[in-house]
Amino acid sequence: MNLTRRILSLAVPAFAALLAQPLMVLADTWIVGRLGTLQLAGLGVGSGLLLTAVGLCIFLAYGSTSVVGRYVGAGERRRGLELGIQAMWLAFAIGAVVAVVMWPLVPWLCAALGASGDVLPYAVTYLRWSLPGLPLMLVTLAATGTFRGFSDARTPLALSVSAAAANFVLNLGFVFGLQLGIAGAALGTAVAESGMGLTAAWLVWRRARPTGARLAPHWGDMAMSLGIGFPLWLRTVTLRAALLITTYVAARQGAEALAAHVIAMNVWNLLAYALDALAIAGQTIIATALGAGDRSGARHFTRVMTRWSVGAGAVLGLAAIVLRGPIAWLFSTDDAVRGIVASLLLVVGATLALAGYVYLLDGVLIGAGDGAYLAKAGLITLVVYAPLALIALLLPTGLPALLWLWGSFTLGFMGARAVTLGLRARGDGWMKSGL
Repeated sequence: MNLTRRILSLAVPAFAALLAQPLMVLADTWIVGRLGTLQLAGLGVGSGLLLTAVGLCIFLAYGSTSVVGRYVGAGERRRGLELGIQAMWLAFAIGAVVAVVMWPLVPWLCAALGASGDVLPYAVTYLRWSLPGLPLMLVTLAATGTFRGFSDARTPLALSVSAAAANFVLNLGFVFGLQLGIAGAALGTAVAESGMGLTAAWLVWRRARPTGARLAPHWGDMAMSLGIGFPLWLRTVTLRAALLITTYVAARQGAEALAAHVIAMNVWNLLAYALDALAIAGQTIIATALGAGDRSGARHFTRVMTRWSVGAGAVLGLAAIVLRGPIAWLFSTDDAVRGIVASLLLVVGATLALAGYVYLLDGVLIGAGDGAYLAKAGLITLVVYAPLALIALLLPTGLPALLWLWGSFTLGFMGARAVTLGLRARGDGWMKSGL
């Protein structure tokens, strides 16, 4: 298979699978929105906390992709499956511990995120009914990384689409059929996600059993997976911190500016999925190449995929600029909000090519198992970005402050990431070949 076909065979299903999660959230939003405003507000807080817990564990997918892909490239498929299975056991253990720890803290966590008064009980109900599904949600992450390590992007896509469909049907039945209210929405999501985790685990088990791979938990291998994943977890924490700072500053700009910021960020996130899909393809391709000892191939693949990602970012950015008016009109009925959105999308569109460069190199270094460097780079980037973003609090509120904030995010934050990742990619320190 030539490189172009290989990239597309990995990136297109990955992009579709990435869209399944936000579509699931949108379905929950539509269903709970029929219950009332208080329930919808409670969903926003409860689901936000749940997604944060899951998002902080994305290292389970990235780490297993890197490790499994490297062993597959070296021809050690059975060992790759064993490490993928141990990552799944680790994911289940982490999910169980986090769920147990969060349970008594749920009221405090919901209140800390802004739920109060009549909203708080709904937020607490949603999060508590969702938490039992957390262990298998994390198993799905680790299994997804295992599939990607074997260059299989279609199985995660099928699982994601099936779970999204099941989630919608279950939520309708639990919320309106059994009259469980917001608890039914949470239960439907937990059941659908747990079903996806169990199915993913079974598919990995079915692939591993004929090879004689170890299926039972092995503490040494689980510790190895944790050691590989911890730096990636630190990297994720720095990214989440940057987004929290951005949201904090935007929230200080008034209701219209905040609404416009939310719309612009949702557009950014949607376009970023397409770029992240290329980065996911990069993880698999680079891990496999380095596992096979093909350093020159890894270098060549990185150059080609970087051009792809930068080009995709430029095209998507142009689309965002051209369509900024219709996008603003679609998501708001307030003329003031529409005007701010149109201005922010100019910044988004002008900087997406840079984002494409960043996302791709991030994926390359994850695939190379360069987690320690990514954690350090994340801390450096956060130190650079935080003061830039906070300057917006000193500017006139509204559009001037938001333009500074978005300029800081797209040029300061993404620019600092581009420098740290670009310098690393130019060298040879990340290209550790073999096992």
